[in-house]
Amino acid sequence: MSPNAPVYRDGRGFILGSTMRVMEKTITTLAELEEEAARFVASLVPSERATLVTLSGELGAGKTAFTKAVAWELGVEEIVTSPTFVLEKIYALPTTVDGHAVSFKRLVHIDAYRLEKGSALSVLGFNELMQDSGNLVMLEWPERVADALPEPVVRISIATEADDVRTIMYAP
Repeated sequence: MSPNAPVYRDGRGFILGSTMRVMEKTITTLAELEEEAARFVASLVPSERATLVTLSGELGAGKTAFTKAVAWELGVEEIVTSPTFVLEKIYALPTTVDGHAVSFKRLVHIDAYRLEKGSALSVLGFNELMQDSGNLVMLEWPERVADALPEPVVRISIATEADDVRTIMYAP
């Protein structure tokens, strides 16, 4: 397994030998989205630098909704909204949630939709944020700033289907 491949507590990984594995999950309700976010959070393990997760999908696909569910699982009590106009929101995380230790110190939510190139991330202190292993960085619209991004731990793509069904795809 490559050194940048995600390592999960339950032993799963995305790269098996030289084969890439993409996982998909179909979501039909908000409760299912929250369950999937809980499963996702439980699978993350901090590394030597910040944990970068990218989220792609059309407008309204559910990138922010997924990030909200992740924030809730991590113990964020304030209302989580899209950082489209402020670009970045940082949430301090509690040390425990429901008696379980929280692995990260901060959730950093970045929406790059309004950015034209990766260098625009510098005003957010992105490079410094990525040096801190206590940060879980959830970055929406990574294709807008791809030239400045390190390799993410997980790439999440959310697709909308008929009847408000969402398909969440995970790839390394």
